[in-house]
Amino acid sequence: MDGTPPAEPAQEAESAQTVESAQTVESAQAVESAQTVAAVRTVETVFRMESPRVIAGVTRVVRDVGIAEELAQDALVAALEQWPRDGVPDNPGAWLMATARNRAVDLVRRRENYARKLAEIGRERPAVTAAPDEPADPDDIDDDLLRLVFTACHPVLSAEARTALTLRLLGGLTTAEIARAFLVPEPTVAQRIVRAKRTLATRNVAFEVPYGPDREARLGSVLDVIYLIFNEGYAATAGDDWLRPALCEDALRLARVLSGLLPKEPEVHGLTALLEFQASRAAARTGPNGEPVLLKDQHRARWNRLLMARGVAALTRAEATAAGAPGPYALQAAIAACHAHAHRYEETDWPRIATLYALLAARAPSPVVELNRAVAVSMAEGPAAALPLVDALTDVSALRDYHLLPSVRGDLLARLGRTGEARAEFARAASLARNARERELLLRRAAEAGA
Repeated sequence: MDGTPPAEPAQEAESAQTVESAQTVESAQAVESAQTVAAVRTVETVFRMESPRVIAGVTRVVRDVGIAEELAQDALVAALEQWPRDGVPDNPGAWLMATARNRAVDLVRRRENYARKLAEIGRERPAVTAAPDEPADPDDIDDDLLRLVFTACHPVLSAEARTALTLRLLGGLTTAEIARAFLVPEPTVAQRIVRAKRTLATRNVAFEVPYGPDREARLGSVLDVIYLIFNEGYAATAGDDWLRPALCEDALRLARVLSGLLPKEPEVHGLTALLEFQASRAAARTGPNGEPVLLKDQHRARWNRLLMARGVAALTRAEATAAGAPGPYALQAAIAACHAHAHRYEETDWPRIATLYALLAARAPSPVVELNRAVAVSMAEGPAAALPLVDALTDVSALRDYHLLPSVRGDLLARLGRTGEARAEFARAASLARNARERELLLRRAAEAGA
C-alpha cells in the first residue's frame, strides 16, 4: 500500500452523473435551438409565399392596403412567437390568413364602436363596416389577388408608384430590392410606397376589379405588373434563390383569369401565352443544387409540354383577336414560341427571333430589348455582327449597372476568342449581380474564360 486513500466511488459516480447531466442539457438545448431556427425559416418562407394572399384577403375586410400590410406583418410576428414554441401548423398559410383576418375584424369592430360612441355624444361620423358584398355583375370575379392588382394600378398613382407598390404587396420584395431592381435610391422607393398607400386611402379607392372604361384604362398597368411579378419569380432580383416559383404561379394564374375575363383583348392573351411558355421551362432552368442552367444547356425533355400547348393556344387567340399589328406581349410570346418549337438548341430559328426582336424594338423600344436583339443577331449572324450593337449600349445610362450587359458582351468576346477581355466582362457582371446564384454562375464563366 502506498498510503494514498482510495477514491470514493460515490464521488466518482456523482461526478460522472453531473457530466452526463450537463451533456444532456447541452444536447437538449442544441436540439431546441435547431428546431427554433427551422421553425423561423419556415415562418419566413411561408410568409414570403402567402403574404400577397393574406394582404389581399385582409384588404377585402379593412379596405386599406396599408393597414392590411400592417396586419399581415402582425400575423408574421405572431407566427415567429408561436410556431417555434408550439410547432408549425398543418396549414401554415391558412393560419396566417386566419390570424390576420381575425385582427382585421377586431379592428373594424373597434372602429364601429368608436363611431357609435361619437354618434351617442352628438357628433356625426359614418361607421366603418366590414366589406359589403359587391353588386352582382356578369363580368365580376371573386379573386382578391386580382382586386389587389387593379387597386394598386389605379390611375391616381404614378406609373412608378404603381410598380413599386405592386412589387411590395404582391411580389413580396423589400424596399431595398425594389430600389436595386430599378436603380433608384432606396429612400425614393420608400417614399413612393408610403405615398401610394396614403393616396389610395385618402382618395377612397375601391377594392375591386372595375368595369367598362375604368377597367380598360388600368389594363395596361395591370398587365405590366403581372409581368413584373412573374419575372421576379423567374429570375429573382436578389437573394439566394434564382427561382421563386410561387410568384410565377400567382402571376400565371392572374393572367389566365384575365384571359377569361377579357376574351377580346389580344394583349391579355399575348401575356398569358408568354407566361405559359416561360413557365414551361422552369423545371429545367436550375440544376440539382439550385444553380442556374443556361438555355443552351437545358434538358428539354424536362420542359412542360402541357404548358407549352397552353402557350400555343393562348398565342393563337392573341393573333385571332388582334385588329392590327401584334402588341409587345404577343411579340414576346412569338419569340418564346420559337424556343418551344425547337427540339434541340441547335434547331432554334434565330433569324426569325432576330426579326421579331426588331419588330418589338420598333413597337416598344427599350435598351433591354436592344440587348436581347443583339443576342439573337449573334446567334443568327455570328458574334462579330452583334458586338457593335452591344457596344452601342455601353453608354446608355439605364444599363450602366445592369449586369446582363457585361455578361452578354463577355459571351460575345469569348466566342470571338478574346478571352482576356471576356474574363474582365464576366467579372464585372458578377460584381453587379445581386442574386447569389447568378453571381456564382458569372464568376464560374470568368474562371472558364481565363482557363
